[in-house]
Amino acid sequence: MSVKVIKTGILKPASSPSPPSAAFPNDKISLTIFDKAAFDLHVAVLYAFQPPMPDNEAMKEGLSKVLNYFPHLAGRFILDEQHRPCLHLNGAGVRVIETYVETTLAERLPLDPSEELRQLRPPIEDVKELLQIQLNRFACGGLVIGQTAHHRVADGQSMSAFFVSWARLVRGLEVDPLPYHDRGAIAIPRNPPRCEYNHRDIEFKGSYSCSPPLTLISVSSIDNMVVRFSPNFVSNLKQTIAEDNPGLRYSTFECLLTHLWKKVTLARGLREDETTQVRVAVNGRARMKPTVPMEYFGNVVLWAYPKLKMKDLINKSYGFVVKTIHDAVAKIDEKYFQSFVDFGELLKGEEGEGVLEGTAPEIGNSLSPNLEVDSWLRFQFHDLDFGGGAPCAFLPPNLPVEGLLIMVPSCKEKGGIDVYMSLSPDCGVLFRQISYSLD
Repeated sequence: MSVKVIKTGILKPASSPSPPSAAFPNDKISLTIFDKAAFDLHVAVLYAFQPPMPDNEAMKEGLSKVLNYFPHLAGRFILDEQHRPCLHLNGAGVRVIETYVETTLAERLPLDPSEELRQLRPPIEDVKELLQIQLNRFACGGLVIGQTAHHRVADGQSMSAFFVSWARLVRGLEVDPLPYHDRGAIAIPRNPPRCEYNHRDIEFKGSYSCSPPLTLISVSSIDNMVVRFSPNFVSNLKQTIAEDNPGLRYSTFECLLTHLWKKVTLARGLREDETTQVRVAVNGRARMKPTVPMEYFGNVVLWAYPKLKMKDLINKSYGFVVKTIHDAVAKIDEKYFQSFVDFGELLKGEEGEGVLEGTAPEIGNSLSPNLEVDSWLRFQFHDLDFGGGAPCAFLPPNLPVEGLLIMVPSCKEKGGIDVYMSLSPDCGVLFRQISYSLD
């Protein structure tokens, strides 16, 4: 695929008599304890749209306007007087790259993970801009938007809302709903604060961290793949689990994770006495009290850690495994989130507060014998319309961590699910052979 760079530059928030960002001081915004626990890296996503699509000037005009509503993305990371990382809302802008691709988009679909797709997104290493947008215009007029955003600015739910707001402005509509930016109001500690869990060693790499050491491998040795599960497969899987646990209901996410955990572990060929766990992202917006608005822009995610011996994971029923996952996720409840908020309050002013290191993996880490899974199933995917309809593809172009899984709603079949995942090449070959078996 020939991708020719036409233009690159910095786009700043639009000037207007009273921009929404006027409510923010040109000052430093401290990272919340949730931000500090998030991935310390840029996350890349591709959105593909069939023609007709608005031209690049219309896309950039809408992007410039929407940055007034999301000024954090146009800022920069700096250190405050106590050497703690924070966001400087200085309107420095986002990087925009414009390219031309000499083929039609139809010739490139489906967009499966590959080395070629890296050409369609901005770089993710040594980047100072917190948001980068690459507008890849195909010969047919189709558009692939390559995005990178730093995870410590916002989680997936927040970035999904940002894209929908951008699309609304391009279509001439107002931003609705407006983003919620009161970071102090979403994490109110108790008086006095009470830390009831060992967060220093669970969410962060403390002296006795619960997360095992991670192996560093070459990114080029990680096999990125996509496995597409049809609505019929998902229905059969859920029926199998329902027969194991009559009267109990489990989410599609929990059921599919059960299947993936079993099959990946089998493909890895672990010893029977080895322990394997999954790091499961849990959105706290509906779990915290008072609830955090879904429009909140930032990070509100913690993690559950279902754990099993390999022999139990492989030999016991789907119903047994899904209950293990469900019970672990259920424990990350209102009480747990409140304890984490209180931990952040107790940490203030402590020596070393500014150098907390989250347990999220880094580029080139191998998680084996463990996994990490994120669900994008509830993002505002089908509301994303710049004027030509919803995306025809929506995916991470590459996952630079072995053992990372991301679930995405299928663009082709309603009720289907695409799973983007990264495994070692040998494991990937065997996984593909067994991925559709419910035995």
